[in-house]
Amino acid sequence: MIDFKGAHYPKSVILQAIFFYVRYAVSYRDLEEILVERGVMVDHATLNRWVVKYAPLIAARAQERKRPSAKSWRMDETYIKVKGRWTYLYRAVDRNGQTLDFMLSERRNLAAARRFFKRAIAVNGVPERVVIDKSGSNLAGLHAINVILKFTGCGRMIEIRQVKYLNNVLEQDHRFIKRITRPMMGFKAFHSAAATIAGIEVAHMIRKGQIAANGATACQPFTALAA
Repeated sequence: MIDFKGAHYPKSVILQAIFFYVRYAVSYRDLEEILVERGVMVDHATLNRWVVKYAPLIAARAQERKRPSAKSWRMDETYIKVKGRWTYLYRAVDRNGQTLDFMLSERRNLAAARRFFKRAIAVNGVPERVVIDKSGSNLAGLHAINVILKFTGCGRMIEIRQVKYLNNVLEQDHRFIKRITRPMMGFKAFHSAAATIAGIEVAHMIRKGQIAANGATACQPFTALAA
């Protein structure tokens, strides 16, 4: 259970506010106005603190509870502006478009790619194959993972395919993330960007049916992740 001790607002209000922000294309000031209309007086700075504090915790719970995914992966990066500079959002989905993992990185290189693959495998297990674009750093990262698998005796190697059109499902999936982040007008700090994107990814996973909803509204499985 995520601890909301010390918060000056009810847990239900905090979670609903976070969900609205990460699910719909609104700014903090827009959300502040929406909440006022609902009788909740909270300023945009407080809303930001809620997202930065709680969204990563909810994302960690979502990874634990999401439905099983396929063993054929699609991996690519998209761009997110932080402090006026482009950073790299590493993302992976399975062949059916189900979210596997995501990671914001200040750099696009071998170390970042290897770190992302190790993280994704720790959560989802070793895939049978991974489709990537022509990125040399992503290819080198996968080769590094295969070396680790070989020398640790973890079984088969990962098949690597560099076929751009097979990544169309991921390219389409990027669009949801970009649509939600566009009204945010860039991020002021890397940690707040990473936290916000974690929440956006969870809302997207719920939208795709990866989190059991039991016929509930979209907000209810999000709040259930904090239980």
